Amino acid sequence: MSPVEKLPPRAWVIVGLLFCVGLLNYLDRVMLITMRRSIIAEIPMSDTQFGLLTTAFLICYAFLSPIGGYLADNYSRSRIILVSLFAWSVTTWLTAHATTFGELLATRILMGLSEAFYLPAAGALIADYHTNRTRALANGIHLSGVVVGSGLGGLGGWLAERHGWTFAFELFGGIGVVFAGFAFFLLKDRPKATLEPKMEAVAGMKTAEEKLSVMAALGSLFRRPAFVGLMLFWGMLGLSSWAFVGWMPTFIGERFGLGQGEAGLTTTGYLYGASLVGMVGGGFWADRWSQRDSRGRAFVGIIGLVGAAIAIVFVTGATALPVAIACLMGYGLCRALPDSNMVPILCGIADPRYRATGIGFLNAFATFVGGLTILAGGMIRDAKLDITYLFLGAAGGLVLCIGLLWAIRPREPAGSVG
Repeated sequence: MSPVEKLPPRAWVIVGLLFCVGLLNYLDRVMLITMRRSIIAEIPMSDTQFGLLTTAFLICYAFLSPIGGYLADNYSRSRIILVSLFAWSVTTWLTAHATTFGELLATRILMGLSEAFYLPAAGALIADYHTNRTRALANGIHLSGVVVGSGLGGLGGWLAERHGWTFAFELFGGIGVVFAGFAFFLLKDRPKATLEPKMEAVAGMKTAEEKLSVMAALGSLFRRPAFVGLMLFWGMLGLSSWAFVGWMPTFIGERFGLGQGEAGLTTTGYLYGASLVGMVGGGFWADRWSQRDSRGRAFVGIIGLVGAAIAIVFVTGATALPVAIACLMGYGLCRALPDSNMVPILCGIADPRYRATGIGFLNAFATFVGGLTILAGGMIRDAKLDITYLFLGAAGGLVLCIGLLWAIRPREPAGSVG
């Protein structure tokens, strides 16, 4: 490796820490959807209201995500991550003490507000420590923590059946608070003196030092057609993913007569287990391909989207549980391929000074659209319509994502280290 490409000593330590934080982030948010029966038994609500719990979380999360990104571009990324972790862990613990639908809804809103600051800061921090040669792999490892957390979210239904639905929220809320204290001593920003020189060598980016104002960030991001295309891509991807994953535990449980805990663990365990392989493998593959072709990352994502769309179609028609499980694993493996390349593709489009803000907008649009999709799923069920129509719509959304990803052109050449 040349000196320019050499990574700082803490680069992989940061990824390891964020793997754990990302795990807790998604574990705390996902486990609620796997314990639907237990919660409704104690806090009566309709399917639309239950869907609203996730929708409220996602809309609040979406609203604050760009703000979290902007703050991460202007202040310490690592401190923002730690404050966010502590806040959502406390909120997780408080969720266990909700006794009415209104109180439960309030904790989901607080969860959305507190978690919104994490992902933009984490993605930008990884980009600070890693170059184009390792960025997708590092991002894939980080997001594999998200995958593991999502998979472990299935424990929520299992624990709810054995210890009551409040137990898991108290347990993992406490673990998050303790881990925030541990991470305080290890999670650090990359020293400014060792940062690459803002990577202004990327074509068209200014080199002059200027204050990172809100208007400057908005102007820099949204005047680039590729960024707008990337935001539309992630929005459509969020719609399709939440439509499929958000109601899959319920679908599997009802179609194959599984209990709440078994359905949750079956869905999340197999799906996210395969996603774990796709996330890391896709990142490694894309890093290698991008050294030969600047569009290599997009090609890896397109291949994954084709496979994921096919898997959705097959799982909705499955009449045997092993077939459904095989399709879920295929979906998880393929759907993970574009995820590990989100930040690396953004790095080839956006001014490095506004990376976290850019991640915030991408995350916001995807989660806002996804939240509306979850609510639509509840309304479909209350109207006694077949939920598989929602799944087939998700497959169609992935096809549209293929076209959007194909149209995006990165600025940086193959092999760029910026």
